[in-house]
Amino acid sequence: MKIPFIIISIIFVLFIIIQSFTIMSTNKAELQKYSVVHTEKEFEIRFYPSATFATIYSQAKTYQDLSGPGFRRLAGYIFGGNNKSQKISMTSPVQMDINDTLSEMSFVMPAQYTIEELPQPDDSSVVIHNKPDEYMAAIRFSGFASIKHIADYTEKLRNLLISKEISYSGNFRYLGYNPPWQLIGRRNEIVVSVLWEGK
Repeated sequence: MKIPFIIISIIFVLFIIIQSFTIMSTNKAELQKYSVVHTEKEFEIRFYPSATFATIYSQAKTYQDLSGPGFRRLAGYIFGGNNKSQKISMTSPVQMDINDTLSEMSFVMPAQYTIEELPQPDDSSVVIHNKPDEYMAAIRFSGFASIKHIADYTEKLRNLLISKEISYSGNFRYLGYNPPWQLIGRRNEIVVSVLWEGK
């Protein structure tokens, strides 16, 4: 009886250590800058200043179809797959615009770089570009994202904005903040551009 208990205890301790290390690493990652300009009970309005992104475009129409291949291509760029063999720090969150026409997956680049300073990707499908200032509504959920979660929270945010008479435009996007091996304290969000004049 003692040996199984010892083995289970060791596994549990290792699990806690690995998860703690993962959470600390995630917390150290640079977050895309934003400021909260308005708070409601279930969502908030944020202002995102202009930022530089690495983006891939895909015919994928689901979270599962876009997340794996898209992540590998973007990770290849920041892990040295560029004309300078330069490693670029991972930031958070990963952004996904999943739709029926042309889906996108993006990494925000560290704020220290201008678009001119970033190396050119070896993979021509990775596009480096700037996004302008933007106001966005955001709703958060925990756990692992799924097609159902994304659809449910997209619809929830849509209905909340309609009920508050807040105009939105463009596609609803998914933001993921954690690596797949982080099991505790996961953060996910659905965001969409809004017309905001300080209501």
